[in-house]
Amino acid sequence: DEVYGMNDWFSDGATAEFCITLPHSIARKPTSLTHELAATVPIGALTAWQGLFDRAQLQSGERVLIHGGAGAVALYAVQLAHRHKAHVIATASARNADFVRKLGAEEVIDYQTSRFEDQVGKVDVVFDGVGGETLNRSWMVLNRGGRLVTIAADSEGTTDPRVKGAFFIVEPNQKQLVEIAKQLDAGDLRAFVKASIPLNEAPAAYSGAVSEKRGYGKIVIAVAA
Repeated sequence: DEVYGMNDWFSDGATAEFCITLPHSIARKPTSLTHELAATVPIGALTAWQGLFDRAQLQSGERVLIHGGAGAVALYAVQLAHRHKAHVIATASARNADFVRKLGAEEVIDYQTSRFEDQVGKVDVVFDGVGGETLNRSWMVLNRGGRLVTIAADSEGTTDPRVKGAFFIVEPNQKQLVEIAKQLDAGDLRAFVKASIPLNEAPAAYSGAVSEKRGYGKIVIAVAA
C-alpha cells in the first residue's frame, strides 16, 4: 500500500530510504496527492487538527485567531478552522495576506504594521505558532473561557503555568490521518510544497540553506524510486 504518516518524536527519524514504523502512525496516502505533496501533510495537518479540536475544542461559530497564517502548520489550521465554520482571523505579512484569505481567513492582520490586539477584538481560541512576545500578548484578546494553544518551541521549557498548559507536541494518529486524507481527496484541504531536494542534500534543508523555494508549506526530501 502507498502510505503516509509520521513517526513518534522520540524514536529514530525517517530521513532515509526506508524506516520502521507502527500501524497507528500511518494511513493510506491520499490518492489525489503525489508522494511529494503527501509527505508535507502529516506533521502540519495533525498539529493543526490536534491543536484546534483535541486541545482547544474549537466549535462552529467561534472566533479563532491563528498566528503566522502562512506557516507550514498554520496554513492547515486556517483551512480546518474555516471548514469547521469558525470565524478565522489570521496574522500574516502583507505579501502573504491574499494567500491566507484564499485558505479561508475572513480577516488578515498585517503583523508588521499593526498590533493584532488593537485590531482583533475578543476571540474564543488562539492558535499560536510564533511564541515569545506574540504569545504573551495573546492572552489579552481571549474571551472569558477562551482557550490558547501554542506549538512554539520556546514554550517547551517554560515555568509559566499558563504557557505550560497551552503548549503541546503533536502525536501520530491514524484515525486523524484517514480523515485528513478524505478531506484532501475531496478538495476540502490543500497541500503545499515549499521545495523538493534529493536525499544527499538533506543537510541543506535542516540548515536553512535551500535557496530555490516555491512558496508555502514544507521542504520535502525526495528519494529516487
